Amino acid sequence: MSKEVKIVDTPPPGHGGEGFFATNLESLIGMARANSLWPLPFATSCCGIEFMAMMNPTYDLARFGGERMVFSPRQADVMLVCGTIAKKLAPILKTVYSQMAEPRWVIAVGACAASGGIFDTYSVLQGVDKIIPVDVYVPGCPPRPEQILEGFMQVQALAKSEGLRRRDLPEYKALLESYNIK
Repeated sequence: MSKEVKIVDTPPPGHGGEGFFATNLESLIGMARANSLWPLPFATSCCGIEFMAMMNPTYDLARFGGERMVFSPRQADVMLVCGTIAKKLAPILKTVYSQMAEPRWVIAVGACAASGGIFDTYSVLQGVDKIIPVDVYVPGCPPRPEQILEGFMQVQALAKSEGLRRRDLPEYKALLESYNIK
C-alpha cells in the first residue's frame, strides 16, 4: 500500500527540500564578499590612531567581517586612507592601490584624506580622490571609531550590491583611465 504525499506550497522547479532556499549566484557572492573584507590601513597621521581604536574590543571591527588586517595590497579588498597625504607620498599610494586585486574599494578617513583638511599648502594633496577613486568618505578631524565603522559598513553594502561584472563595464574602465590606472 503506497501512501502519496501532497505538497501544498510547491517550491520553484528543481529546488526543494528541508532547509533549502533558492537564490542567485550573484547575491551569494555579494554576501560572501561583504562579510569577508580584508582592510589595508594606509595611516599617516592622527586618523590612523582612531583607526587603531576601531580594532579594540570596544568597537571590534572583527564583528563586521574585517577580522584580518592586511599589510599586503595583493591580499587586501579595502584600503583605508587615514590622514594627511603629502604630494611626495601620492605616487606610492597610487602604486599600492594599483597592486590591489579587483574588486577593491577605498575609504577616505578624515578631513585630510578627503580634502586636505586644514593643510591648504603646496605640499599636501587636497584629497586622495585626485589620484585614486574613492568609494566612501568618512568626515571628521579626526573621525570617531564609530564613524569609521559606519564607513566600513557602507563599503559592505557596496560589496553586497555590486554586480559581478560591474568592474568589466566600459564606465568603470573609463574611470580608472581618468586616474591613469591600468
